[in-house]
Amino acid sequence: MQVKRFFAPTMPEALRMVRSEMGDDAVILSSKRVEDGVEIVTALDYDEGEVRSQLGVADEDKANAARLAELQAEKHRKLEEAMAKSRAHISEVQQRSHHGQEPVGPAAVGSAEPEGEPENTPSPGGEGDALSSMRAEIHSLRDMLQQMNGQQGTTNPGEKTQGVVEQRLSDRLQDLGLPRDQGRELAAEHGQGRLDAGWKSALKALAARVETVRENPLERGGVYALLGPTGSGKTTTIGKMAAQFVLRHGAEQLALVTTDRYRVAAHEQLFVFGRILNVPVRVVDEANSLDAILDDLSDRKLILIDTAGLTAADRGWQEQIEELVSSRHPVRPYLLISATSQPRIMQSTWHCYNAVGLAGCILTKTDEALTLGEVVGFAAQSRLPVAFYTNGQKIPDDLHRAGAGDLVKQAVRRHQALNRGESAMAEGA
Repeated sequence: MQVKRFFAPTMPEALRMVRSEMGDDAVILSSKRVEDGVEIVTALDYDEGEVRSQLGVADEDKANAARLAELQAEKHRKLEEAMAKSRAHISEVQQRSHHGQEPVGPAAVGSAEPEGEPENTPSPGGEGDALSSMRAEIHSLRDMLQQMNGQQGTTNPGEKTQGVVEQRLSDRLQDLGLPRDQGRELAAEHGQGRLDAGWKSALKALAARVETVRENPLERGGVYALLGPTGSGKTTTIGKMAAQFVLRHGAEQLALVTTDRYRVAAHEQLFVFGRILNVPVRVVDEANSLDAILDDLSDRKLILIDTAGLTAADRGWQEQIEELVSSRHPVRPYLLISATSQPRIMQSTWHCYNAVGLAGCILTKTDEALTLGEVVGFAAQSRLPVAFYTNGQKIPDDLHRAGAGDLVKQAVRRHQALNRGESAMAEGA
């Protein structure tokens, strides 16, 4: 915990000083008017349990949270005032010892004190009392510094501030939803200086790691296979892509294909889309190979392939993968990643389907996720170019082209909204 006192002519100026030096996560322990303006005592990494232990106030009835903060601020204020008095007294003793001699400072006192000599041994002449007094003040000052170390953890404020900024930045990135290792890495690279500056810099770096598909697949055309586990939104996403394409280019330029011959009634939703959009829907089965169907549909500008949500342990997994990999046609496989999945599930899905030579990914169900940092972190780690993201069930409206900066901004807004909701719940409790 780092505690610091600020002085300014006005409260807004004092708050700006706090925000500039300690960031937005600083806790105000106390504020009061002084002769020349206002005084604010703040803390970073404030731990109420730790403060109660340090102050010996275990009973909450004797000191509530507000009173406890005031006690901590008062303790810090007294320590600073005592240290200032000790420094002034040492300076006074130094000046008194200057009668025709070299200045006697803390470093000189240390070097003039041989190892093993009692620290109160008088020096020749009239300096014994002065030196003894200065030594006593130095040891008192050291004790007070040690007390402040209990609050701040180091006698080097610059190092502590820097360490705190990096830690707070790492915590904030993990609160955003990023994996721990990724959050720590970004914090180590951008946790210098002010917290808010480091936060903005880290977000820019995160966005730079997210690759996106530059050319819209719906404009480029070709053969695209959508892969992913059951429930990732493959068929619904195909419906959105198909509807957007038909609105721009017409139904005669599109065809839909499914390789899911393993589940009962697996084709029904895709056939519904086909009837609504007036486009053909073909099924890969024992009588119709994928290559044969693609040969028949070679006059179509865009072919979208819906696949079965299989894993390596499922029957037919290897058969479906071989169909895609060995096709004579340039099939571009896109992996669908649900934003509601756990990070480990996202990684596992990626490794499971990576054998087909993924061309990119589509992020689905972003409207259902509590936070978006997990899926943005996945995109940054996997380096899979993101083509689209979906944020609802409306066809074709809820399919959007992906931009790295936009995805990171959405993650930040979701994080801020979540924090506001938690704050409102805490205030209403």
